[in-house]
Amino acid sequence: MASADEERLTAPEQLARDEPLTGGPELVQTPSQTVGPFFAFALPFDGGPFLVPAGAPGAIRLHGAVLDGAGAPVPDALIEVWQRDADGRVVAEPGSRRRERGAFTGFGRAAAEVDGSYEFRTVLPGPDAAGARWALLTVFARGLLHHLFTRVYFVPEGEDEPTDALLDRLPAERRRTLIARESTDGAYRFDVRLQGEDETVFLDYPGPR
Repeated sequence: MASADEERLTAPEQLARDEPLTGGPELVQTPSQTVGPFFAFALPFDGGPFLVPAGAPGAIRLHGAVLDGAGAPVPDALIEVWQRDADGRVVAEPGSRRRERGAFTGFGRAAAEVDGSYEFRTVLPGPDAAGARWALLTVFARGLLHHLFTRVYFVPEGEDEPTDALLDRLPAERRRTLIARESTDGAYRFDVRLQGEDETVFLDYPGPR
């Protein structure tokens, strides 16, 4: 029987000491794991999807659904939007969540409903130097080891389809997965397809080397 001051080992620890493993494969880092998601506990916030107040001049509705590879809705996704203001200016206002004094911060966050749908109230982004109107979307969802990035390009009624360095690199059938056209009610629909047919084009931002 071990004395009180002797090291106490569990059976596996004792076995590892008595019979150390040799000749095994080199250990490598395992991939990150998803647990949850538990977005509803902290990430959504009051007014998150509403970048501008109701009735704001030039307000538009950006809406759609998050769908999996089989075309079924993803009910627990979270979508963030980052965009220019109506004049095409990259916004640098502080307090993205509070939007103090009605300032437009260019940031919004929406949780998907049980049918996978989401909606933002925002403004039509002004064109960039290439003449394209776009917003960056970030997608969090179950089964994703890391969040995804994509762009939504807005095409108002009467405007030509945009072109820029990114779109020019894509074949036509892939390019259309990034396009949201103005509908008869003035809204823009953009569905995010995570896999399968018509999978949305996602972007990779490599880290520093």
